[in-house]
Amino acid sequence: MPNQYTHILYIYVALPCEAKPLVERFKLKKQLAVKPFAVYLSKDICLTVTGLGKSAMAAGVAYTQGLFSSVNPAILINLGVAGHRDFELGTLYLMTKITDADSQRSYYPSLVFSLPYLTASIQTVSKPVVDYDSIALCDMEASAFYETAIRFVSSEFIFCLKVISDNQTSTVENIKPKQVVAWIEKHLEAVEYLLKLAFKQTEFSKKNCNLVLFAQLKDQYHFTMNEREQLKSLIDKWNVLTNHQHLECDQTGLTTAKSVIQWLDVKISQVEYLL
Repeated sequence: MPNQYTHILYIYVALPCEAKPLVERFKLKKQLAVKPFAVYLSKDICLTVTGLGKSAMAAGVAYTQGLFSSVNPAILINLGVAGHRDFELGTLYLMTKITDADSQRSYYPSLVFSLPYLTASIQTVSKPVVDYDSIALCDMEASAFYETAIRFVSSEFIFCLKVISDNQTSTVENIKPKQVVAWIEKHLEAVEYLLKLAFKQTEFSKKNCNLVLFAQLKDQYHFTMNEREQLKSLIDKWNVLTNHQHLECDQTGLTTAKSVIQWLDVKISQVEYLL
């Protein structure tokens, strides 16, 4: 289906009860023509209800990004509930480390923005956990979300926000959909904050001459779809780390799309910045 909007904020949730307060607050409209997943849109926001589990989340992110994403900068958010041994129910946390319990692979979102949230680590499991023996939060989607999202945007634009829904004194069996709605509703200001951040990044990019460089390189070299996304993500990362400094490109020795990506990766590695 054609995309009549330019979305700058993509939100991925597993459950309808996690989506409900977002749909109401941002007046999102369900897209009846989209069949595999429940998708809700406004001019600026695309919300996808993926279903439970890693496979469902990965498929939902890939499908929606393929359907609606563009070369414009966007922020991707996984918002949902998670369990923890001790944390208070209804508290919001931003993930700084995401571990897949099955593969033992860990991911570290690049938090180059200053965000007013509590932070924590999370492990993603394939089945609900009831023993609460980990010091990390626990969910069933975060690692799949991050693994898929990083294919479309750079790490600086990927956020995983979790609200505590269960702990060792109130286990997963006690979670009620109405309670989840209330918890998510309580933290909608966090989503609004990221929406403002997305607007800011979009305005920066509209004024940024590096978009011209992206277009020039894209036309000059033969980029595959994956390589083009890599180029876009790297330029976005350069913009974030350098506050949109002009990117000088000496094309001497750059003969292929792969060599352009390698050159830009090296340039970014030489940037000095403070987290």
